[in-house]
Amino acid sequence: MNLYITSGTPDFLVKLKEKHQGENMILMNNNESSLLVHETDKKTVFSSPRKYEVIDSAGSLDHEGFAVLNNIPVTDEGRPLFEDRFLNRPRLIENEPGFVAIRVLRPLSSNTYIIMTIWENEGAFENWQKSKAYEHAHKKRGTEAGIDGARPNIFESASYVSKYYIEK
Repeated sequence: MNLYITSGTPDFLVKLKEKHQGENMILMNNNESSLLVHETDKKTVFSSPRKYEVIDSAGSLDHEGFAVLNNIPVTDEGRPLFEDRFLNRPRLIENEPGFVAIRVLRPLSSNTYIIMTIWENEGAFENWQKSKAYEHAHKKRGTEAGIDGARPNIFESASYVSKYYIEK
């Protein structure tokens, strides 16, 4: 399965989504930008998208809510370690109240992985960040055993988070 992301004005992206109603697409908006996400095992309808392979997933993307995209630049040498850590994660997030979906996305045309989580609302995401499951999932962060403490450093630059609202 692949996932493609394109950006544009909200009006343009709404029209593009409406034109391709048979495709699995979600529109994401925040105060700064708008994204249209297309998940498919076929060719995308976007002309020049960011391209990703879905290497792990749970839940479906056909839901209103709140999306969090953790963008993580990884070195070429670090890709196997990074993917191994995510493919062997404890999978506790899936049991959190308000959780809708997760996609672990391998970049096909850049160095930046995306961990995309979808929540029923922003409050559900904030509750996850305060939960024991979140604490467990991130317990090795900042230690030698954690992925961010691995040597050599597998991160090309600092990660960053983007948050969006999803409307049907």
